[in-house]
Amino acid sequence: MKLVVFLTLALMLGTASLTTAVAQDDEFDGREAARRLAKQLGSSDAPTRRAAAEGLAKLAAVEQKKLVEGYVLQEKDKRVRLALNWALYRMGKSETLYEVVRDLDSSRHDQAAEYLTQLEGPEPLYGFLNRDNTPYKVKLRVIEVLGQIGNRETLVQLQSFSNSDETELATAAKSSSHQIEERLNQPQPEQKGRPRVVSKRDEP
Repeated sequence: MKLVVFLTLALMLGTASLTTAVAQDDEFDGREAARRLAKQLGSSDAPTRRAAAEGLAKLAAVEQKKLVEGYVLQEKDKRVRLALNWALYRMGKSETLYEVVRDLDSSRHDQAAEYLTQLEGPEPLYGFLNRDNTPYKVKLRVIEVLGQIGNRETLVQLQSFSNSDETELATAAKSSSHQIEERLNQPQPEQKGRPRVVSKRDEP
């Protein structure tokens, strides 16, 4: 009996050690991938720099935050700069969301909207709906993005826009609300995305 208990404990401890080792390997692989991507930010090819920034955003590679902050200041290509700002937001620099949202009113609006649909939830976008100084086109496209990521609370946020005298805003709000309602009525798949890292300095 004692032998069985001993063997069981040994097996359990071995499994725990294996799980820890796998987690450590995954963490090492992630940091190594982040380092390789960070090196590509210095490439002379703009698409390569953009892809690197987007890769760092997916990894939420907070250890590369200082480096990315330096690159965004000197980046001249607007699409790459947008990708770098998105990466910084994912790394915990909350104020760069404004830079991403602002690009909804530019030739880069599709790129900005693509990033915003990757938000963990719609709440960060509500403030842009309710600000008087939010440009009309930005507000319109925020509503469109909310149609893709919104929840029941979003339906409440969109209600006033559905009754707006601005025909385009009203149409967008109704369309987004319908899109949200259809999605809510379907079984929701389990989300496995990596959460954005928020440092204490960036918390409100």
